[in-house]
Amino acid sequence: MLLLVGLGNPGPNNTNNRHNIGFKIIDAINSEFSLSKQKPKFKGLLTTGNIQDKKVYAIKPLTFMNNSGVCIKELIDYFKIDAKNVIVFHDDLDIDLGKVKAKVGGSSAGHNGIESIDKFIGKDYSRVRIGIGRPKQKNKVNTHVLEDFSENEEDKIKDITDNIVKLIPALINKEMDLFSSKVNQNLNGI
Repeated sequence: MLLLVGLGNPGPNNTNNRHNIGFKIIDAINSEFSLSKQKPKFKGLLTTGNIQDKKVYAIKPLTFMNNSGVCIKELIDYFKIDAKNVIVFHDDLDIDLGKVKAKVGGSSAGHNGIESIDKFIGKDYSRVRIGIGRPKQKNKVNTHVLEDFSENEEDKIKDITDNIVKLIPALINKEMDLFSSKVNQNLNGI
């Protein structure tokens, strides 16, 4: 069993925020692989289904970013999912818009959602870091992540999302390097 987690903040005002790229990825995965209808469970919106021959749960925590770990901990305890079988999709300021990096563990780099997950389940899960770029002025970081994608960023985000979804089979087979190289290779034409 695998758990796919998309980080974001609930509420209609946050839908298109840079911080909510994880929610967009989960919505696209749900659609592409015809996962079940979203149901409110484990303090999040949960879907289930199969991708290839693997049973998959996908969740968008509704606990707000800073408490994402609470939702994930409850879910993995209930379904007895090993942290090694958790894949988290989240925004990353330190990666240029239009780039994606995947890895297992590592530092939270100040990302509150990742810090919360680390606190509740450790660091043995996989992370797909989606670049949102860093603003030139340091004091604009908080507003940058909570602002909506600009019109010219929208196309890149759609392409990033499409490429990630196409390569989900590589991710669920734990082929992180293959996933990273292919997803960015496909983005170079943007």
